[in-house]
Amino acid sequence: MKYGFVKVAAAIPSVKVADPAYNAKHIINQIKEAAENKASVILFPELCITGYTCADLFQQDFLLESSEKALETIINETAEHDIISILGMPLLFKSAIYNVGVVIRKGEILGIVPKRYLPNYSEFYEQRWFRSGKDIISRKMILCGQKAHFGCNLTFRTKELSFAVELCEDLWAPVPKSADFVQAGAEVIFNLSADNDTMGKYNYVQNLVKVHSSQCICGYVFSSCGFGESTTDTVFGGKCLIYEMGEKLCEAERFRFEPQIIYSEIDIEHIRSARRTNMTFASFMTQENDIKEINIDAEGHEATLTRHINRIPFIPSPEETDKQCNEIFAIQTMGLAKRLDHAGCKNVVVGISGGLDSTLAVLVCAGTFKQLGIPSENITAVTMPGFGTTDRTYNNAMALMKALGVTIREISIKEACINHFNDIGHDINRHDVTYENSQARERTQILMDIANQVNGMVVGTGDMSELALGWATYNGDHMSMYGVNSGIPKTLVQHLVKWIAENHSDSTVKETLIDIVNTPISPELMPHDENGNIKQKTEDLVGPYELHDFFLYNMIKNKFTPEKIQYLAEKAFEGIYDKETIYKWLTTFIRRFFVQQFKRSCLPDGPKVSDVSLSPRSDWKMPSDASFESWLDNINKI
Repeated sequence: MKYGFVKVAAAIPSVKVADPAYNAKHIINQIKEAAENKASVILFPELCITGYTCADLFQQDFLLESSEKALETIINETAEHDIISILGMPLLFKSAIYNVGVVIRKGEILGIVPKRYLPNYSEFYEQRWFRSGKDIISRKMILCGQKAHFGCNLTFRTKELSFAVELCEDLWAPVPKSADFVQAGAEVIFNLSADNDTMGKYNYVQNLVKVHSSQCICGYVFSSCGFGESTTDTVFGGKCLIYEMGEKLCEAERFRFEPQIIYSEIDIEHIRSARRTNMTFASFMTQENDIKEINIDAEGHEATLTRHINRIPFIPSPEETDKQCNEIFAIQTMGLAKRLDHAGCKNVVVGISGGLDSTLAVLVCAGTFKQLGIPSENITAVTMPGFGTTDRTYNNAMALMKALGVTIREISIKEACINHFNDIGHDINRHDVTYENSQARERTQILMDIANQVNGMVVGTGDMSELALGWATYNGDHMSMYGVNSGIPKTLVQHLVKWIAENHSDSTVKETLIDIVNTPISPELMPHDENGNIKQKTEDLVGPYELHDFFLYNMIKNKFTPEKIQYLAEKAFEGIYDKETIYKWLTTFIRRFFVQQFKRSCLPDGPKVSDVSLSPRSDWKMPSDASFESWLDNINKI
């Protein structure tokens, strides 16, 4: 597929215990179905050819022979399909029976992987029937008339990806073998499992796969048996999971009576990028091991991208909103509290415009002072009406300051700016960058001087999206003594203010905050229209912030190419923005991000909140004069 995506499938077949011929028939159907759906790899449950719950029947020669015949049937019946299949079966080797995963493609056995760790629980006596394969290291054996690699140290590489196989309990070990596999370069782990269902166990399994895929920076595909297995003492509800670096891409519906297949696309390019930049993982990769890699001449398939693309990557999921918003607000307040404590400062000054950023900043100040036991009157909130200030933003600013009980100061900047225009010989009717930036710098001068008056510090209000675009006046609103919003993108600022309004405000403040959230984003540096409404709307000038935050996340966090970002944005914003609109604002983002780096190179301190930060001291180090031309050339290929 394009841009590093590989389509994988996990299946739960129809099973009859100890009937390999029946099971093979249904496995064949699912392999063909997955091939038709352009999957590159399909995974089946542990011992799927016989059924997991055969118990002492595993020691019967007839079942072992029937299992091998069934595998041969599967190999022959699927030989024309270019898909890799991973199947589970019992295998007799040198008078011992092993629980194995068999990897096949186009009529060929590519490798056989034995289970290393055998459970001996009250309901699963695997050690009674099978021998551990932990000492089987890359041997050769004959299976279905083919000579094949047999060992617990095998990885497989195609032109799309490198992968490895482990079986059920192997994942539960203190140090799973997959840790060695990823060290050797495996990007996806396929786990054939037979995991029964008891109360609460599914959550445990999900967490296990989630954490392991995150820790190993890999994709993880898990398939466990379902309906048809014996229910003498346990029930197998069917678990299929596809994860990528801790993110769940897809899961099966449990306790279904019918067979099913789930599909998703794992982003191998993303995994490789994450591994390159994770120095802990990079040092881990230098260690030697005994892994043998098997090369597979498979090209991969062109398939439609079906996985969900999050168009608001900075926003917490609904079920995590309360927890994560509380955490974000706590990070902001603790950051400011430490700076105040270090400076021995009990006063802050913050400019209030009636917009989103200054609203969040003053809420953080109020929360910090409450935690420190400092009166809210020590917060000097300054509203500075200018040529573009509207009644709506002015009234919201005043209402918010009164509700928070802060010290309110109102200082108009109009006369000072007019005098300044006269001093530098600028026509007040010429509404250019000088006209705008003079107002921003006048406001910053007022805040800094008031901070000197009250022996306090200026708290900055600018957010990370503005920093990415350079949408700030150099040494104007660009500057402060501590920037509490510098790690928070605009979409998250809006989300936080709305969350505070709905969860931590009385009715009066809530109404004000909701109106602030619904107010068009604007610096209000241009005169308002004849009806007193905001005329200068930021998103009309530089583009929608939801797009820019999507670009920012995927460029900085995921390190995707512009071409891939455009592709993903078209999927994520389908029905919202067309291809041409996305292209227009992506090129704008790239140009502005590069040429405005000089503003980020001298940022005030501020707390990191998410995986993305533009601080020049820690997360983002970039030359201020780097060229953006090759990035634009990349997107122009589309």
